[in-house]
Amino acid sequence: MTADVETIKRFKAEVYSYYEQCGRMFPWRKNTAPWGVLVSEFMLQQTQTERVIPYFERWMLRWPAPEALHNASLEEALSEWVGLGYNRRCRFLKDCADVITGDYGGHVPETPETLCSLPGVGAYTAGAIACFAYNYPSVFIETNIRAAAIHFFYGAPASSAPAEIPAEIPLVISDREISSILESALDGDARENPRRWYWALMDYGANVKKLHVNPNRRSAHYAKQSQFEGSLRQIRGSVVRTLAREGASTIESLLRETAARKQELYRALDGLQKDAMVCENQGVYRIKG
Repeated sequence: MTADVETIKRFKAEVYSYYEQCGRMFPWRKNTAPWGVLVSEFMLQQTQTERVIPYFERWMLRWPAPEALHNASLEEALSEWVGLGYNRRCRFLKDCADVITGDYGGHVPETPETLCSLPGVGAYTAGAIACFAYNYPSVFIETNIRAAAIHFFYGAPASSAPAEIPAEIPLVISDREISSILESALDGDARENPRRWYWALMDYGANVKKLHVNPNRRSAHYAKQSQFEGSLRQIRGSVVRTLAREGASTIESLLRETAARKQELYRALDGLQKDAMVCENQGVYRIKG
């Protein structure tokens, strides 16, 4: 889809109008120092914003710079991370601190291309860090940005029957189409202050999802999150939480702590070892140093 200039103007006016009235404020917006921005982006992946705030504030008090986390152990980092879930993000964040300290003199890289070389940093995260830390005019998409674009430019909600959707509006929208819209929108004031533009866009999209059926259901990249209760992800989290608390544990102890079946526990441990988060020596498991 190619959006005309006037439609882009209306889109931006609506987004900015909402932001001026209802824009949100978070610790990583009050202070846009690059390390804090990087930490926030790792924590915010697949995690609700309000849930992240207390973790972020504790983390930044304890490790206010990459060097501080570099000098900590993975076990210490995971102890602070417990409860956020997706513990591999913590492993990547610790690895980032090591690389930034060792290869970049403690300075978080500034461009998306360089940021993509950091452990666990993909295209979205690189673009977001560059934008929010350095006001770099990058194009990137996350769930709220996607919802904002689909809602405004493609109109019909996900729950509509195909017959109710005008023929010229696609039923499934790709990120390539949305990227084209974002590139067009990233001009003028948005290019001069992309940080503010993306904050506004995210807040507008978050509100859209509260007021309407989630527009992202029409995205080609939409996937409903799998159930957590009883999942392998839950067992992995329980293992990490136990090892971070106890320091070391045997299979027997882990079976009691996780209440998992032995076969499922071994699968979880195998995955954690492959992810370089857990190591084993003579039947005793620990967080990998």
